[in-house]
Amino acid sequence: MQKGNCPRDDRARLHLVLALALAAACGGQIQSESDGVSDAKVQRAPVISHAEQYDQSGPLTLLPVPERRDTNVEHEVKRIPRPPAGAQLRDPVHQTSAPLLLAPTINNSFDGVGNGFSGPNGTFSVNAAPPDTNGDVGPHDYVQIVNTDFAVFNKDASRGTVGTVRYGPVPINTLWSGFGGGCQTNNDGDPVVLYDPIADRWVISQFSVTTTPYLQCVAVSTTNDPTGSWNRYAFSYGNTGFPDYPKMGVWPDAYYITFNIFNNGSTYAGAKLCAYDRASMISGAAATQQCFPNTSTTYGGLLPADIDGARLPPSGSPNYIVGQGSLTTTLAYWKFHVDWTTPSNSSLTGPTEITVPGYVIACNNPTNNTCIPQSGTSQHLDALSDRLMFRLAYRNLGDHEALVTNHSVSTSGNTGPSGIRWYELRPDASHNLTVFQQGTYGPDSTYRWMGSIAMDQAGNIGLGFSASSSSIHPQIKFTGRLAGDAAGTMTQGEGSIIAGGGSQTTNLNRWGDYSMMAVDPSDDCTLWYTQEYIPANGTFNWKTRIANFKLSNCPPAPTNDFSISASPSSLTVNQGASGTSTISTTITSGSAQSVTLSTSGCPSGASCTFSPNPIQSGGSSTLTVGAGTATPGTYSITVSGTGASATHSTTVTLTVPPNDFSISANPTSLLLNQNSTGTSAISTAVTSGNPQTVNLTVSGCPSGASCTVSPTSITSGNGSTLTINSGTAAGGTYTVAVTGAGASNTHSTTVALTVNGPPPPNDFSISANPNSLTVNQGASGNSTISTTVTSGNPQSITLSTSGCPTGASCTFGTNPIQSGGSSTLTVGAGTAAPGTYTITVTGTGVSATHSTTVSLTVPANDFSISASPTSVNVTAGNSGTSTISTVLTSGNAQSITLSASGMPAGTTATFATNPINSGGSSLLTLATSATTPAGTYTITVTGAGTSATHTTAVTLGVTAPSSGGMTNGGFETGNFTGWTTVGTAAVVSGGAHSGTYSARVGGTSPTNGDSSISQTFTVPTGQTLLSFWYQVHCPDTVTYDWATATLQDNTTNTTTTILARICTNSGSWVSTSAGVTAGHSYTLTFISHDDNYPGDPTYTLYDDVALSSPPGNPIVNPGFETGNLTGWTTAGTTAVVSGGAHSGTYSARVGGTSPTSGDSSVKQTFTAPSGSRTLSFWYQVHCPDTVTYDWATATLQDNTTNTTTTILARTCTNSGSWVSSSAGVTAGHSYSLTFISHDDNYPGDPTYTLYDDVVVQ
Repeated sequence: MQKGNCPRDDRARLHLVLALALAAACGGQIQSESDGVSDAKVQRAPVISHAEQYDQSGPLTLLPVPERRDTNVEHEVKRIPRPPAGAQLRDPVHQTSAPLLLAPTINNSFDGVGNGFSGPNGTFSVNAAPPDTNGDVGPHDYVQIVNTDFAVFNKDASRGTVGTVRYGPVPINTLWSGFGGGCQTNNDGDPVVLYDPIADRWVISQFSVTTTPYLQCVAVSTTNDPTGSWNRYAFSYGNTGFPDYPKMGVWPDAYYITFNIFNNGSTYAGAKLCAYDRASMISGAAATQQCFPNTSTTYGGLLPADIDGARLPPSGSPNYIVGQGSLTTTLAYWKFHVDWTTPSNSSLTGPTEITVPGYVIACNNPTNNTCIPQSGTSQHLDALSDRLMFRLAYRNLGDHEALVTNHSVSTSGNTGPSGIRWYELRPDASHNLTVFQQGTYGPDSTYRWMGSIAMDQAGNIGLGFSASSSSIHPQIKFTGRLAGDAAGTMTQGEGSIIAGGGSQTTNLNRWGDYSMMAVDPSDDCTLWYTQEYIPANGTFNWKTRIANFKLSNCPPAPTNDFSISASPSSLTVNQGASGTSTISTTITSGSAQSVTLSTSGCPSGASCTFSPNPIQSGGSSTLTVGAGTATPGTYSITVSGTGASATHSTTVTLTVPPNDFSISANPTSLLLNQNSTGTSAISTAVTSGNPQTVNLTVSGCPSGASCTVSPTSITSGNGSTLTINSGTAAGGTYTVAVTGAGASNTHSTTVALTVNGPPPPNDFSISANPNSLTVNQGASGNSTISTTVTSGNPQSITLSTSGCPTGASCTFGTNPIQSGGSSTLTVGAGTAAPGTYTITVTGTGVSATHSTTVSLTVPANDFSISASPTSVNVTAGNSGTSTISTVLTSGNAQSITLSASGMPAGTTATFATNPINSGGSSLLTLATSATTPAGTYTITVTGAGTSATHTTAVTLGVTAPSSGGMTNGGFETGNFTGWTTVGTAAVVSGGAHSGTYSARVGGTSPTNGDSSISQTFTVPTGQTLLSFWYQVHCPDTVTYDWATATLQDNTTNTTTTILARICTNSGSWVSTSAGVTAGHSYTLTFISHDDNYPGDPTYTLYDDVALSSPPGNPIVNPGFETGNLTGWTTAGTTAVVSGGAHSGTYSARVGGTSPTSGDSSVKQTFTAPSGSRTLSFWYQVHCPDTVTYDWATATLQDNTTNTTTTILARTCTNSGSWVSSSAGVTAGHSYSLTFISHDDNYPGDPTYTLYDDVVVQ
C-alpha cells in the first residue's frame, strides 16, 4: 500500500495557487527576462489520414436544397478548463476613458441571415442558438454563414446594390447535396466561411457530429464565384473524440484548423491541431490531413493564423496558433510547419507562453460564464470568456508582420463589467511571437464582449463586439485605432451598427459563440463586421447584421497588377507530337483580374492553345504546343497575358528536332572455328525526330566466309540479325561493319570477328580428391577421380590402378568415363597390413594416357588410458574409487584387460568391469583395512590389449583412524586427509573463512545429484559443541538446488539435520553449531545438491569444523521463561507472551497487536565469556504491510570497539515461521543486543515480532 505521498493533482493545484498569488502581488503581471519560454517542445511525424471521400459538385445554384429541422436547439457550451484568477482590483491595461474622436462612418449596413430573413431561396427561421455568426468578403461577394444556413450577398456596387442577396438562405449541407454520408445528411453547424486571397477562392466548413464517425466537412470553390461549383471533402476524427468549436485559417501551405476535443462528447481531452492539403483541395485532387496529438487539457480554444492582404508571409514561416495561457498572466502559442512531400519533416513547436498583464476572465467563473446583463429581463448572457475570439488575423506589412486577436475580460476586479482585451503580436526573424501592444477596451459600465478584430493594410485596427447592460438591450458596436495612435488604446470613437430592439429572455443564455471582422481584398482598407442582435424580447428570434466601415488614413487600393511565368520555359517536341507548359500568374498588387492569354511566334505547321482561357490573375493555364509538320529547328513562342489594367508576357522556347537514329551490335565480337556460324543482333534507336526507313548493308567480311543481315530494310527503332559463317576463312581477326542508311543520315556499327585455325589434338588431365586416405582394416574410403578436357574434343578414358596392397581392394564406380567426367575410386583396407601405400590411378584414352596417385594409410589398432581422480585419500579401514577410462587413438577397438599393482598391505584393488573395450571405462575400488599402514602409495593400473599395452597411476593416501576428535577440520593440509568424498569435491585455496584452505562440495560447472564429504569421529571428554562455517553458492532456488548437513550419532543410531536445506548466493560466511555428547561416535556429512541445469552450478564451501567446550550463556533470562522481561531494558510496546514459543513456554513480543507509532524494543548488555564465538537467537515476524513502512530489525553494539552491526536486516513478512539468526562475538568484549519492531501506526496492519532462545556460546 502507498502511504505518505501527496496526490499529484493536489501538488499541481498548489503550484497554480502560488503562481496566481504571485501574479496578484505584482499587479497582475509576472516579470521575466523573456516574453517566451525557450524550451518549447518540438513534435514531429504527425498522424496522416486521407479524406474519407471527396468530389466536385455541380454549380451551387443547381444543387438540391435539403429540408431544415423544425425544432429549436440550444447548443451546449463545452467549457475549457481555465485557472481561476487571483484577487485583482483592476485591469492594469484598462482603457477607462472613451475615445474623443467620432466613430468612423458606416458605409453599408444590412441584415444578414436571421429570423424571418428572405432571399431567392426562401425564408429562414431560427432553429438553433447561438448563431455562430461569421462572414468574409471577396472581390465581388460577401458570404455570411450562421447556424445552420448561409447566403451570398452582392458586394460590388458596379454589379448592383450592395447587400442584395444573390443566393440563399439555404442549409449549409446544401453544399454537400449528393455527396453522401454525414456531410450530406447532417447539418450540425459550428460553421466557418473564409475567402482565400492567395487563390481567389472561397472555403466553407462545418462539422458532422449527429452520427459517427465525427467529420469535418470542407468545401473549396473552383472559382471566385461562390455560386459556382465546389471541391468537397470529408475528414474523419473517429467515433469518440468529439471535435468541438473548429476554427480555420488560410495560409500559403495549408488550411490550418483547430478543435476542442471532448472524449465521448463530455470530458475535455485537449486541443487538436491539424493541417489540410490546400493545394490538392484547390485543384480538386485527393487530399490528406496531418494532425498532431492533442495538447494537454491546460489549453483550448486555439486560433490558427488567417492571412489578410496580398503580401504573403516570408518563405518558410510556420502558421502561428495562439490561445489563452496556463495562467491568467500568459498567452500560449505554437508554430506549425507542414511538409506535404516528406510528412516526417512536419513539426509542431510549443507551447511557448508569453507574459501579458494579468486579467480576470469575464464573469470570473470558468464553469459558468453567464453574467452579461440585459435591459428588461433577469436573464443574463454567456460571455464565453474561456477562449480567444475568432479570428487570429495575420498581416505582412513589409517591414514587419502582425497578428491581432482578442478575448473578454472583467475590467475592474472579479465582478466588474466585461471589456475586450486585445493584443497585437509580432513575430521576430526566428518566428517567435512577442507582444507589441495590448489594451482592454471598456470605457464605462456597459458590458462589452464577443469581439472580433482585424488590421488593414496601413496597420490600423478595427474592433467589433456586442454591448449590453441592465439599461440597454444587446447592441452591435465597433471602434478602432490608427497605426500611429498611442499604444494600447482604441482612439477612433465607438460606433453603433445597430441597437437591438429587445433582449434574449428566460432560460436562453447562449450568445454569439463568435463573430467576424474581415478586410475587403478590393482595397485592403474596408472592414466588414457581422454579429447577432435581438429585434424584440424573446428566444430563438435572433437576427444578424452586416456592416462595413473604413478608418481614415488607409490609402487607396494599389493598381491591380500581376506577373506571368512559364514552367517549363523550354519544350522539345517531335513532329506530329505535342508538349505542355504551365503558364502561371501571380497578383503583385491590388486584386485579382481576368487575364486573356495569347501567343505569337508559334511556327508554321504547329499549334499553340490554352486551357483554360481567360484565367484569374493568381491562377494558371496549360499551354499545349503541337509540333505538327513544323520544320525542325528552334523557335521562341511569346505568351502574353492581357488584363484590364496591365499586359505582361513570358517566352517558351520550342525545339522541333530532325529525324535521326543510332545503330549498335550485340555482341560486338564473335569467336568462330572454321565452318561454324555465329550471330549478332543489330539494333537501331530513334535519337530525335520520328522513325524513318533504314537500309542495312555489310562490309569487311573475310574471304572464304559469308556475312548477311536479315531483314535488310527496317524502321528506325527496330532491329535485324547479322549472320556470319566462317567457312574456310583463314584464322585471324576481322572487322565486319554494318551500315544503316536513312533518308536523312547514315550510321555504322562494327563486329570484331575472330576465326580459329584447325582444332588442337584431343587431350585431358587427371586428378584425385582427396589424394590421401586413412582407412582402418575392414573399412573403406573414397576418392573422386576427375578428368578435364585440355584441348580438342572429349574421348573415352579407361581407369586402372597399381600399387593396391595385398588384402585390400581398389574399384571404380564408373569405368570407362568420358574426359571431362569423373568416377569414384573405392579403397577397401580389408586385411592389408598396417602401413602407408602409394596407389597409382591411370587414365588411358585414344590419344593420350595420364596418371595420378592416392596415398593409402592403414593404421595399427591403439588406445590411451587415464584415471580420474588421480589421487584417492582414505582413512585406514575405508575405501575410495577412481574411474579408469580408455580412448581409441587409432585403428579399431580391441579388448583390454585391466590390472593393478603397488597396493600397500591390507589393500585390495577391484575393477567393476574387466576386461573392457578400448573407448570404455571401469570403476577401480581401492579398499584398505584397519591394518593398512598410513602413507602415500602409487598404484599402477595396466591396460593390456591385443596390439598394445599402456599404464596410468593412481596415488593412494592412507591416514590412520582418529582416536577421538576432528581431523583436518580447517582443511589446512591442502587435501581431504581425514575425510571421505563422494561425487564432486575439492580443497580450494583463497577466500577461506580462516587460514588458506576450505572444502568445496559441488562443482563450478553443473553436476547431477549429491556431492558430499564426511568424517567419523569420537567426541573427546569435556567437549560438547560441534561448530563449523559455511558459504553457499546457489543461483537457483531451494526447490531444485541446495546445501545441507547431517550429524549421525553412531552410538545412539540417530541422525540430526544440523543445516536445513538452503539456497542463497550472498557470498557470506555463516556459522552454525550443534550439541554433541563426549565419548559418542559421530559421522558428520556435508552435502551439496545440484539438478545439473545449465547456467546455475551449485556448490558450498565449508571451513573451521571444530569440537569445543562452550562457555556458560551470559544472557540473563535468554528464553524469557521467568514469564517477564527480567534482565532486559524495554522501550515502547513490549510484553512476554505464553504459547507458540520457539521452545519452552514463553517468548518476548516487541510491538503490539494494535497499531503503534515508531519503534518498540528490548535490550540487554552482556560480556562474551572466554571461548565464546557465536551469538544466536530465534525470531518470528508478524508484518502484514511492506518493509517500506513496517519492519523488524536487530543490532549488536560492540561496546569495546564502539561499533554497531545490524545482525537482522529490516524485514517484513507474515509467514508465522520461527527463523534462526546468528553473529560472531569476541570473547571478553562487552556487547549491547537490541531487538526492534517498527510500526507506522497505520490502521489495520499492526506489526510486532516474537524473540526467543538467545544464546552466546
